[in-house]
Amino acid sequence: MRQAGFIGLGAIGWPMAERLLTAGASLAVWGRSAARLQRAREAGAALADDAAALARDCETVFLCLTDTDAVEEVVFGPSGIAEGVGRAGAGRVLVDLSTVDPGRTRVMAARLTDTTGMGWVDAPVSGGPAGARAGTLAVMAGGAAADVEKVRPVLAAFAGHVTHMGPAGCGQATKACNQMISASTLAGVAEALTLARGFGLDVEKLPQALKGGWADSPLLQAYMPRMASGDLFGHTRTILKDLGIARALAAERGLKLPVLDHLLATYARVLEMGQAESGIGGLIHAYDADRTGRGRGGGEGGD
Repeated sequence: MRQAGFIGLGAIGWPMAERLLTAGASLAVWGRSAARLQRAREAGAALADDAAALARDCETVFLCLTDTDAVEEVVFGPSGIAEGVGRAGAGRVLVDLSTVDPGRTRVMAARLTDTTGMGWVDAPVSGGPAGARAGTLAVMAGGAAADVEKVRPVLAAFAGHVTHMGPAGCGQATKACNQMISASTLAGVAEALTLARGFGLDVEKLPQALKGGWADSPLLQAYMPRMASGDLFGHTRTILKDLGIARALAAERGLKLPVLDHLLATYARVLEMGQAESGIGGLIHAYDADRTGRGRGGGEGGD
């Protein structure tokens, strides 16, 4: 692989960057966490002084950041990627692995190409940190076909499959659909657990009982035991942000999605209950509160 850069070495960003290193990439990294940068340096990555310095030397730049504002700041802010690339971006590609707003992604992609010549592929992922470590992530890509094909071999370092969904923004819109399906599935799991407890079933046996049937899924097998025990961790605001993106897309198109509205209200309630670290499985707390009159500690969230 030619020189690549990575910005955003968080819970899912770091295992993706690590797999790039394992695959033989010459990788430069930058970020604001000294501990994360030190870990990357010890694994063989070079440390850049800032995003601009990283972008000057890299053919492909990966981002895995918290939200749309963070992406815009790193790309177009002072000492950002656009500044580092200048007018020499032809043939280079920015790959945004973050989960952010599709409309703003289209605007940023056009702006970056117009000002630098650099391509933009929005490539949000699904499968979580475990999928990143195993190299089995699902990547939903938006952007010019030539840019997607150019980075496809590099994405293969951490992706089980890459699907080109259309022009810039289409990857992010697909991820919004993914998050809606994931959250609504876990709402069904939470309601089933609530009913099972009310009837007096042994809820520890539920995943085994449902395995192989129509109700079975990786989400059910991964999250039902955690939701039953309260062994949850993550960021509730992340799923609220992701579902908020989906609702904004629906509102722009005059679409009514009542299940999505219910999910947003339930996660907002979980946050109000003090479960900021519950993540995508945390909606069980709202059902537990209704069933018992009290909440439950815990939380995992993530892509």
